[in-house]
Amino acid sequence: MNAPTSRLGVALSSPPAAPTRRAAARPRLSPVLQIVARRLHFVAGIVVAPFLAALCLTGLVYVFSPQIHDSLYRSDLHVHHVGEVRRPLAEQVRAALTAHPEATLKAVLTPPADDRTTRVVLAVPGPDGIEDRTVFVDPYTRLINGELTTVENRLPANTWLRQFHGNLHLGAPGRLYAELAASWVPLIAVGGLVLWLARTRRKRTRREVLLPSVRDKMGWTRLRAIHGAAGLWLAVGLVLLAGTGLTMTRFAGGRADSTIDPGRLRAPVLAAAPVPVPAGAQPIDIDRAVVAAKAAGLSGELAVTPPSGSGTPFTVTEISDGLPIHRGAVAIDPYTEGVTEHLDWSDYSPVAKLSTLATQFHTGTLFGLANQIALALLAAATFALLALGYRMWWIHNPYRRRWESLPRPVWRQLAGGPLVVVLLGVAALAWVLPAVGASLLVFLAVDALVSRFKRRKAGQPAVRPPAS
Repeated sequence: MNAPTSRLGVALSSPPAAPTRRAAARPRLSPVLQIVARRLHFVAGIVVAPFLAALCLTGLVYVFSPQIHDSLYRSDLHVHHVGEVRRPLAEQVRAALTAHPEATLKAVLTPPADDRTTRVVLAVPGPDGIEDRTVFVDPYTRLINGELTTVENRLPANTWLRQFHGNLHLGAPGRLYAELAASWVPLIAVGGLVLWLARTRRKRTRREVLLPSVRDKMGWTRLRAIHGAAGLWLAVGLVLLAGTGLTMTRFAGGRADSTIDPGRLRAPVLAAAPVPVPAGAQPIDIDRAVVAAKAAGLSGELAVTPPSGSGTPFTVTEISDGLPIHRGAVAIDPYTEGVTEHLDWSDYSPVAKLSTLATQFHTGTLFGLANQIALALLAAATFALLALGYRMWWIHNPYRRRWESLPRPVWRQLAGGPLVVVLLGVAALAWVLPAVGASLLVFLAVDALVSRFKRRKAGQPAVRPPAS
């Protein structure tokens, strides 16, 4: 049968055939990766960014705590005049105990430099029980320069800044905010890299990917170019900083503090096994213990812990930060001056070494002022990157009836193998980073509610105006 023609003789097209129902094609690996990356980077970035911004601002202050200490406690930490000969440590300890007859000696920290004081740490009764009181003694004159209440040999300003950065002075619940932000940073960074490289690698040269031109761009595209390139440059530093921070967190890093440590995650510690007490023998003093420790190879700033009883040894530990690494420790028999135990940097497992280096890098003490400046620049650049991301989101603000800026749920776009791979990856992440697993459940619940609201809104019939 011939097709009908119009009055002009042009054949009219047949009516379109009814669309056949075809099975949805499963996305390939690259599209699947982009789908997951976009969802993670957008939604997690919006939610986690405030916590990450707080970490950046508090970290900017904390990283310069050594300079803050020197300014606040200069008269305590520094001697008034560098003499020629230091007085014995035993005399310096006696001066501190004379000022606090109610106290007992807990430890002695030797001066890290010629112009620094000796720290004599005493256990003194306080309103909340026994607390540490550090007395700063001039090693040349035995005069007391000052005294401060300390926590784990940390000065008050360092303790305050450390808690401010780690938990915002909210205690144990506040520590979750830092772990939440640090746990999500690698996922957000990798997701952003996938999106940026997938968008630019086929359209631009390598130079344009690393340093995109923004002269011909305006508005959102201009912000995206700056945000993408900056994220590319900062990705390695962000992941490194987040990873080093996770070693000190409660859940992800707290596993290293467990009793069972098959992976040798923890730094080795001295057992300080009891020693026999010879009849009529007198224990050596602290000065001879230090001489024995230095003869065993220890150097730099030392923390000396006296015997807690007649059958326990002295323990001497290197506590100097920075390179080269000083982490030696010895136990010394107080009656024979013999070294009963000896730990060195070589006794650390590779993971424990990495954790120690990571902690020093994260606190800005690994390679001095250069380490501090690098961390400060990274924190400031990350804060600017977060501001750019929020600005991009605000331009496509979903509360301005532009819901299309919110990526669609991932689970509705995946099927079969890709969905299984994603679920297995999520399960592995939840085991390694518990904060990610717990927060992801919250994200999914909120995501489901938002998606249901959008579907209901889209399914409402249009309200027709009343007939005139």
